[in-house]
Amino acid sequence: MDADGWLASGERVQIELRSGAWDVFVRAAGSGPWLTLLHGFPTSSWDWARVARILEPSFRVLAFDFLGFGDSDKPRRHEYSIVEQADLTEVLWRRLGIEEAGLVGHDYGATVAQEMLARAQEGKLEARLKGVVLLNAGLYVELARPLLIQRLLAAPLAGHLLAYSVTERAFSRSLSSVFSSGHQPTAADLHEQWQLVRRRGGVAVTPKLLRYMRERRANAARWESALERPTVPLRLVWGMADPRSGAHIAEHARQRIPSLGIVALDDVGHYPQLEAPEHVATAIEAAFT
Repeated sequence: MDADGWLASGERVQIELRSGAWDVFVRAAGSGPWLTLLHGFPTSSWDWARVARILEPSFRVLAFDFLGFGDSDKPRRHEYSIVEQADLTEVLWRRLGIEEAGLVGHDYGATVAQEMLARAQEGKLEARLKGVVLLNAGLYVELARPLLIQRLLAAPLAGHLLAYSVTERAFSRSLSSVFSSGHQPTAADLHEQWQLVRRRGGVAVTPKLLRYMRERRANAARWESALERPTVPLRLVWGMADPRSGAHIAEHARQRIPSLGIVALDDVGHYPQLEAPEHVATAIEAAFT
């Protein structure tokens, strides 16, 4: 399914958060127990299209664009945060009547999942987590290897100036660099990813979205503790050839969390759901059935 088809199969719904009312792209399809898929930076819920197609006969799959991403609102004067994205997830669950769900997070979405794990452990999550599956992400802040362009865009002043000079070519080169050599994205896929980033003026908010890297450092103890003392089944589905958050993070997590299940995808990079959707869908299904 191309990006236009994905957007046509969902809708923009108004969501009330503490920061205001925002229109958010939401897609729910399939039948069975609820499963929520959280996307990464800088992309969108479209990342899950290939996996969702496989899972929908067995699960009711919820995928949405975080505030500032994809086809959701991208307010310029806004303090984006992981905590607010977790609030957004909870508001959607409440709106859809979701009382129990499996949670899958990739990259930025995995950090949101860590916040939700922490809330569950503190008894502050309304719904019940059936389990959590995480795909490639900087789970341990001291081991994260952000791209150069991410570090530059995250700079307080220079980032805003640089954002307006980022071209489709530079974006495509940067995104391709985290895929494995055997699973490179097509030119058409890269173009659609770029269009989703640009949609609704998204390039301008990129530096603000990248504040999550500072937020991750500030919350490292809480979020890493949530991983290491899981109260629900926890599994990694990991692209080991990811140059940024690959084998070194999976191995560190294995050492720190004895009960952790890891599905290692040896020839896969940072985007397992795009590079090996069948393997990822199989691993997710096994985790929640």
